[in-house]
Amino acid sequence: MSARKKFPVVPVLLVVLPLWLIASTGFALVKYFQNQKAVARAAEQRYSQSVSSERIDDDLRKIVGIIGERNTASPNKLSATASMIQGLLGPSNTGYDVNVLKSPTGFPILQATVPGEKSRASPIWILTSYDSPPGSRGAEKNASGLAATLAAAQALADTTPSRPIRFLFIPHVNEPDAPVLETALIVARHIGENHAGILCVEAMGAAETLILTSRDTEATPDEEFEGLGKILGAEVVCLGDDFDLASTLFETGLPAIRIATRPTLLPDEEDDKLPFAPTLAASTGRLIELIERLSR
Repeated sequence: MSARKKFPVVPVLLVVLPLWLIASTGFALVKYFQNQKAVARAAEQRYSQSVSSERIDDDLRKIVGIIGERNTASPNKLSATASMIQGLLGPSNTGYDVNVLKSPTGFPILQATVPGEKSRASPIWILTSYDSPPGSRGAEKNASGLAATLAAAQALADTTPSRPIRFLFIPHVNEPDAPVLETALIVARHIGENHAGILCVEAMGAAETLILTSRDTEATPDEEFEGLGKILGAEVVCLGDDFDLASTLFETGLPAIRIATRPTLLPDEEDDKLPFAPTLAASTGRLIELIERLSR
């Protein structure tokens, strides 16, 4: 009787084991990266909120009524405003990953970004200040602009525009003794040449329709602005010796556009009265429409 042939176990194992190790390692890596992407998607989940007069009124009362004067003379209140912005837009509420840049005084410049379908496309920048002049609660300079920008960021949070939308909240704009120009230079370096438009939002509570102005006449988007308000010359809007964020940025070389519903406030003009929330909600809706048009 012939002896039964032995199955070559060792040679087979030498071939099968490496293949199995490669396959199982590859499967584990694919699974790992899928899990990482799922975690990243969950971390980036943003929740939009439609514009409402009630929420805008609540934000205004917190900024003007509870916090009040916001500048380097009241550092705790300026910090409280920054914390409010981070809280409203951050992961526990709207879901933005709020990035922080430091101003010359250490108060944060805050950024929240809506990614675009074309990730390399030049973004639209929406800038606003969160400080107030000395001795003022800064209702129109600039609680109304801040409330409008917050509402716009909340409304656009889960949209997918063609190009990115970047919201920037700046601590030193309205206080003459603060490092306004130095802060503007930091903002200018941060934005650089990578922009498809720079909108500076302030004084949004005086009317429903928008006023657009810029010291760079070539920066004004005539067609995209149709039906939202009127375009005026900077000399009409920037009164007296006053200044605005768009004009300051223009001095740094950025073609910024001022978006508001009234001219700049005069230095001795009282600014403690809360704007009418439904009016501010209406102007905010037009701001959102402009942002959507520019980000297509």
